[in-house]
Amino acid sequence: MYRSFLSLLLFLLPFNLLSGQNSEPAQLETRPADQATATSSATIRQVLLDVQVTDKSGAPVRGLEKEDFTVLDDKKPQSLLAFHAWDSATVTDPLAELVLVVDAVNTPVSANSSERSDVKRFLLQNGSKPLPWPVSLALLTEQGPKMQDAPSRDGNALLSLYDQYETGWRSAHLTNARYWGAVERFSISLKGLGSIVSYEKTRPGRKLVIWLSSGWPLLEGADNRYTNKDALGFFDSITSFSTQLRESRITLYSVDPVGVRNAGTSENTYYQSFLKGVTSPKASSPANLGLKVLATQSGGRVVASSNDVAAAIADCANDAVAFYVVSFAAAKADGPNEYHGLEVKVDKPGASVRTRTGYYAQP
Repeated sequence: MYRSFLSLLLFLLPFNLLSGQNSEPAQLETRPADQATATSSATIRQVLLDVQVTDKSGAPVRGLEKEDFTVLDDKKPQSLLAFHAWDSATVTDPLAELVLVVDAVNTPVSANSSERSDVKRFLLQNGSKPLPWPVSLALLTEQGPKMQDAPSRDGNALLSLYDQYETGWRSAHLTNARYWGAVERFSISLKGLGSIVSYEKTRPGRKLVIWLSSGWPLLEGADNRYTNKDALGFFDSITSFSTQLRESRITLYSVDPVGVRNAGTSENTYYQSFLKGVTSPKASSPANLGLKVLATQSGGRVVASSNDVAAAIADCANDAVAFYVVSFAAAKADGPNEYHGLEVKVDKPGASVRTRTGYYAQP
């Protein structure tokens, strides 16, 4: 019964992600999955990448040109269709929007007080002055994600909105039920992410989604043996989330509000076993849909065991200060959902590059 229920959840995920009912966004109200806009063949054929280039200190590297970049698709160099350098020092409008997700489903109740304090410090970092970036506040609850109607640069207004909601309460069955609780948190979390992605796809530009959470259950273990039908569901969800995150221009970040309490534990590193791109259903696992896995694959960051969560949030947000946008024509695949690994190199000694790690090509 457990495995049949899990299989049903996973097969429903791509449908929920791609075809829910449209709804007008309401201020921090439950948002059902929005209907995804039809994607043209031209969009499918163009792979657009937001590329972060930093020096050894973590500061953005500015002033690079198109000729400094090499994009490798399955290790094959690609011709760039477009190139643009975004730098907040040279433009007046914000380069990206932030979506700050407070996860009330997967965060321990004991961490709620410090989490609220950290969110407050981040939102009030400029005092009465506008925030450097437009910020949308989202709250993941058992009923789904609750989001404000539009991003704002007013930190005080955002904090006032956040203070209206209590995030400490959570149903006992989500916390105590060994299997059903984990499966339900897994389902709620992915459906919530899918709803946020569907909505953000309707908005222009780059979006940095900073998710305050230790992550949802990976559902791995000796007791969990999945059927071929399960594997097909996992693979369908993996390819859907990868494609929708990329086409929505979402970079995902995982910031653990628990802080140093998880320092040195396998909880902070186990996800790294599932970072490799999934090429077929038989290689699929629910762990490939983990928050930290999706964040890393999107070109974002995983921040755990931080002494200052507010600073960690701000550090992730600094990816909006300066970055590069490149695009190339996707390969024509031999079959549907053919995985291609991506790598971007720059002609700058000592520079580090972060971007999406792969995409799924179509015939």
